[in-house]
Amino acid sequence: MLAALKGQEVTIHFLDGTTVRGGILEELDERFVKYSTEYQTLYIPITSIRAVDVQTKERERPRVGFGQ
Repeated sequence: MLAALKGQEVTIHFLDGTTVRGGILEELDERFVKYSTEYQTLYIPITSIRAVDVQTKERERPRVGFGQ
């Protein structure tokens, strides 16, 4: 299932509640995922991943202040 996300920018959520974002899912196999950001390359065990997010559309920010 993760193979469909290969080459995309994803956010990975871990079982301990931490998150990495802004990186590309480069390679994967049945045990590890290779995740690269501008500053580092991570080799993440599949068993430590809780969820993977893909941002498909920019959210509109709510306007602050008084509108007319």
